Amino acid sequence: MPTREVLASFWRDWDRLTPEQQRAFRAALVQFIADLVAGGQGFSPALRVKRVQGHPRVWEMSWAPDGRATFQYGDEVRSGEPHVIWRRIGTHSIFRRP
Repeated sequence: MPTREVLASFWRDWDRLTPEQQRAFRAALVQFIADLVAGGQGFSPALRVKRVQGHPRVWEMSWAPDGRATFQYGDEVRSGEPHVIWRRIGTHSIFRRP
């Protein structure tokens, strides 16, 4: 099972989301984790996971038509398991400071 870390910036953004947006992210997160556990198979096209332009270590995931979350990979906490660091969550506006 992947490990995670959540930055304070993510939690500040999270508090600004509506309950519906939070539910949509949690639903997308189920698929995201399943894809990580599958290992090497890539992510579901519905999540549209890709690198953030101009920030080579930062990735984005779509969880709604205008819902984005940014993350990066950190050092393994448990051997062989990916470690995800959640950075920001919200609309496209988060890309000003991903």
